[in-house]
Amino acid sequence: MRIRVGLLPILSVILLLTACGAEPSFGPVASSRSSPAASASDGGPAGCSGQPTPAQTEGPYFKPGSPARASLVEAGMAGTRLTLTGRVLIRTCQPVNGARLDFWQADASGSYDNSGYRLRGNQTTGSDGRYALNTVVPGEYPGRTEHIHVKVQAPGGVMLTTQLYFPGVSRNQQDSIFDSRLLLKVAQSATGLAGTFDFVLAAG
Repeated sequence: MRIRVGLLPILSVILLLTACGAEPSFGPVASSRSSPAASASDGGPAGCSGQPTPAQTEGPYFKPGSPARASLVEAGMAGTRLTLTGRVLIRTCQPVNGARLDFWQADASGSYDNSGYRLRGNQTTGSDGRYALNTVVPGEYPGRTEHIHVKVQAPGGVMLTTQLYFPGVSRNQQDSIFDSRLLLKVAQSATGLAGTFDFVLAAG
């Protein structure tokens, strides 16, 4: 094989570098490492689209003054146990510290407690924006599918009033205000069901 004379100096340098344990480089190489933190334009925290959670009607059964508590389950309460968890975020997908969530719902037979605070309660997020609620799956009542009401508000922010729904319920499509964007992600758990939902506030 004939080697062009002009290439001999380059080949000599490559052989010398290899002998010294170095790898020759012929130009810039793109890094295969991913960025240590995704930006808001990349979707932010896992599962955050940055799209505000749709608002829905408050309905006729809201009562102010609910007790602060993370569990709405009482002794002897009928129904499938549900653990509901998630985050309160702003549109840039950052968590909201001190957001207040006020939950209320029907019991397993579809009835609301309008005289007391059964299956009603509020809680406040920590610096990670997370909430956790222990409750039961609500029952249906005439004209409505299974749903949980909630009001969410960042400190000094605008109140979001909305409702959460359950996947696979036949009456979802017959409910005039059902919105598939408000579906929980639900899986079986050791005690019943585990649901997740992240609230994204239009303004923090």
